[in-house]
Amino acid sequence: MAETVLTNTGLDRFLELVGGAPEHHDPAFARAAEAVLGLLALRGADRGTGLPEPTPELTRQLLVEDLPSFVYVPPGGLALYPAVLGALAARFDGDCAERIAGVVAEAGTDFERAVHDPGNLTWHRWYASLLHTCGADLTDPEDVRRRLAALDGAPLPDGVRRADLMGRTALADVLLTEALTRAYVRDAEAPPPVGPLLTDHAVASGIGRVATALQDRWTAAGLAEQLAGPYAHYAPGPDAFPHLVLADALLDEHLDHHGDPDAPVPPPPAIGPGSAEEDADALLAAAEELAEEEFEPYGGEAPHLLYVVYQRGCSAESVARKAAEYEDWTVDPALEDLPVPVPDDAPEAYAVPPVPELVRLLGTPELNEADRARLEGPARDLAAVLDRLAATGLVFRTGDAFGLTPRGAGAVRYLLGVRGVAAPDAAQAAAWPASVLVAAAGGWPAPVAARVLADWLHARVDTAHAWSQLLDALGTVHAGTSEAAATRGLFTVLDTTTAPPGALRAALRDPVLGAYALRALEDRGEEADPIQVPTSARALHVLDALPAKKGPLESRRAAFDETAAAWPGGSAALVRAMAGADRHEAERVLGPLGITLP
Repeated sequence: MAETVLTNTGLDRFLELVGGAPEHHDPAFARAAEAVLGLLALRGADRGTGLPEPTPELTRQLLVEDLPSFVYVPPGGLALYPAVLGALAARFDGDCAERIAGVVAEAGTDFERAVHDPGNLTWHRWYASLLHTCGADLTDPEDVRRRLAALDGAPLPDGVRRADLMGRTALADVLLTEALTRAYVRDAEAPPPVGPLLTDHAVASGIGRVATALQDRWTAAGLAEQLAGPYAHYAPGPDAFPHLVLADALLDEHLDHHGDPDAPVPPPPAIGPGSAEEDADALLAAAEELAEEEFEPYGGEAPHLLYVVYQRGCSAESVARKAAEYEDWTVDPALEDLPVPVPDDAPEAYAVPPVPELVRLLGTPELNEADRARLEGPARDLAAVLDRLAATGLVFRTGDAFGLTPRGAGAVRYLLGVRGVAAPDAAQAAAWPASVLVAAAGGWPAPVAARVLADWLHARVDTAHAWSQLLDALGTVHAGTSEAAATRGLFTVLDTTTAPPGALRAALRDPVLGAYALRALEDRGEEADPIQVPTSARALHVLDALPAKKGPLESRRAAFDETAAAWPGGSAALVRAMAGADRHEAERVLGPLGITLP
């Protein structure tokens, strides 16, 4: 048992010292004390007095990291651990009790959150909670085995994937093993007067066995042995998740695209039924086959192809356009997100679209038949890769269009999620606060942002209040940053013909969106008072309408001069108003024109 493995933690002495209070006679208090003293000692607390002395740093680590990683805390038992820390700190002279009490008070909310956070669950902590709910005696290995046998399958907590529990368990195993190893080395190099935490005999049996004994003591007796033996299928390890290799590749794609796993990818319009794990395995098998030499030069691009289609909100992409990108052809960035129609039917053999369609997809008007013929080979090679992915039933290719099936969308979403990428489904995105949705949608393709914003409004029955919340977010999220222009630009993807007129009229006075709201009302043929629109909003509307990158500098400067001629006070007044309203965007648009901001 673990109490004979971790020696000299001072547990017996501590329980004797605090034994006068009735609440300290509760076995649950002794269980909490064993975990607290053992973890403090493992982390290197000074045991010179016979008891591990808590420090503010160790106390916070214990509450926020160690207990939520290694120890099952039964319902109603949360307060015991801070109580143990308080009683332990009171055994030391000086201001130890006061300092520890301060840390406990400060970290109390984080402790409670971390203990109840599903992201911190391990297999052992989860099954201990299930067994406790079933009435098992967690100190009796035979009762634990019997109750485990009676479980109907291996249920999961809501919103948690098997891969999540596996990953957290593997991490906890590593952390506990490292802590035990460091404790043994530390005691060997500087033997403490009270004796070592680990005996040579315990270490000789293997640090892994010591860690298993501690897991059992801190969760449920005999549980680790059962989950490693007859009930191993209840707690699968890394070998059961080969598709995590593909998940890592998709995470790399996301980081290349966004730089941050917390930057959400757009939700798919639909997710089909099926086992996401099995579908992910099928995608991995296809990706590994494609990596063989016969599928060169694009066989290794499977993760990229899966990600870019998902990032488009699972709208179809063009084989020819992707092949042109791979071949370093010029593709107009404004057309990268252009929707690709999916024909009802198409020949099985791939053919590059006609020249007019290529011009539409690439934005290169000088293309001719010779160019089309030059693209034929690369596009056919890419289509062969996509056809192999399509054989899984998770990807489709119809003519020049390819994308994810609803089941495929579910598989890719799962793969992104298990590596911590924010990948909401449609219902989750519709439930977000307006500010969260707007912050995310600014980085999505315009057609996808339009769909998700419309779904958000429809979920609130397109009320004036919902519109006002959304418009307010468009004007305030990322304000003062380089992303402000893209954020307010989301106004242009909204279907303002359905907006309640009251919401648009209320927005006339908005210092960012006022002119946008005025234009929307005018386009609807409704009365609006332009005098209500602030100067900053009018300047932003003009700024956003100027060509920022496209066209020669001469024509772009001419467009500015024409607009400035009609502005009260002329170009100098217009530049001041633009700079005051959005300096980042003003510098980006006006700087190349040789216009210096005040």
